[in-house]
Amino acid sequence: MRANKGRDTGPERRIRTLLHKAGLRYRVNARPLPTLRRTADIVFPTARVAVFVDGCYWHGCPDHYRPARANDQFWREKIDGNRARDRETDRLLADAGWVVVRAWEHEDPVDAAERIGQIVRRASHERRAARPA
Repeated sequence: MRANKGRDTGPERRIRTLLHKAGLRYRVNARPLPTLRRTADIVFPTARVAVFVDGCYWHGCPDHYRPARANDQFWREKIDGNRARDRETDRLLADAGWVVVRAWEHEDPVDAAERIGQIVRRASHERRAARPA
């Protein structure tokens, strides 16, 4: 299990490269909320957008997740716990005014980066428009 990286995975790096080329600037592996002990893979603090690039196995992708053959009860509980934590994280960030974007590792990085870029630009525009003049 040591070979499984917690950050800077291939899918994350590809998406970050495309976002950077599109002129977007972000923080990597950062806490969106200082009081929340969870980090997002990509954070746009000004736009208040948190991006999570979820691994198909670890987060139970509906298309690609396959149950473990050995110690299946342990792994089922582990993956179910990850899914529950993901939902809780989404809810806590949304309650604090953040937009949460989740991308699967199997998604086309170009499509994911375009989707994230649109969301970030929209959120930035809405935050600027909401500021008092």
